[in-house]
Amino acid sequence: MSATTVSPAGLSAADAKADGRIPLRGHLRHTGALVRRNLLWIRQDPESMFDALLMPVVFTLLFVYVFGGSIGQALGGGQDGYVQYVIPGMIAMMSMTLSQGVGTGFSQDFNSGVMDRFRSLPIGRGSVLFAKVSVELVRMLFATTVLMIVAVLVGFDINSWPGLFAAVGLAAVFASSIMWVFLTLGVILKNAQSVQAMGFLVLFPLQFGSSIFAPTASMPGWLQAFTDYNPLSTLADAARGLMVGGPVAHDLWVTLGWSVAITAVMAPVAIHKFRTKS
Repeated sequence: MSATTVSPAGLSAADAKADGRIPLRGHLRHTGALVRRNLLWIRQDPESMFDALLMPVVFTLLFVYVFGGSIGQALGGGQDGYVQYVIPGMIAMMSMTLSQGVGTGFSQDFNSGVMDRFRSLPIGRGSVLFAKVSVELVRMLFATTVLMIVAVLVGFDINSWPGLFAAVGLAAVFASSIMWVFLTLGVILKNAQSVQAMGFLVLFPLQFGSSIFAPTASMPGWLQAFTDYNPLSTLADAARGLMVGGPVAHDLWVTLGWSVAITAVMAPVAIHKFRTKS
C-alpha cells in the first residue's frame, strides 16, 4: 500500500489535484452552500452584525455634528454643505473598515477548528474564501443602507439614485479586493487580535490621509502626494461625483484599476496560503 504524498506545508498532493479537478459548477455549488452556512451563523449570532449596524450611525453623527460646522465653513456651505461632502466619503470608509472583519472572522474559524473541518471535505478550497467575501459584502451593503438612512435624517439630499447605486457598486468592488488582503492576514497571523492590530495600522493612515473627511488642498505637500495615490481618495471622490455631481471618470478608472490590481495579486496569494496552511 503506497503512502500518500504530503507537501512540507501539510497539504497532500492528492488533495491539491482533487481541488483542481472540481468543475466550475461544483465550485459555485460549494460557494453557495458555504454562503448559506455563514448567513445562518449570523442569524444565530445577531451580535456579529453590531459593527455593521452601529458604525455608520456613530461615525455619521460624530463627523456631522462635531466637525461639520468648522469644516463646512471652510467648504463654504456650513454643516449642510459638509453633509453633502462627507456622506459619499463615508461609503468609501465603510468599504474599507468592514473589510477587516473578513480577516478576523477567518482567523477565528482557524483557531476554533472550523477550517480544519472544511479542508477535510471534498470541496474547492477557493470556495471557502469566496463564500467569506460574499457574506462580508452582504454585511457591507447592510451597513451602507443604515448609513444612507442616517444620512437622510441628518439632511443629505439624494440627487441621483442611479449615481447612488453606482457609488455603492464601486465601493463593493473595491471592498471585495481589499478583503483578499485581510483574508491573507487571517491565514498567516496567529489570532484575530493580530489581524485586528495589523488592520488598524493599515486602515488608519489610509482613511485619514485621504479626501474622505476633508478636502486635501490644505494638507502639506508631501501628504497631498500620498492622497493622490490613495485609493480611498479616488473612491471617495468618485462616489462624491456620482452622488452629488462633479468629475467622475478619472477617479472611477483609478479606483477600478486599484481594485483589479489588488485582486489579481492578493486573491491567488490568499488561496495558496489557505491551501498550504499546516
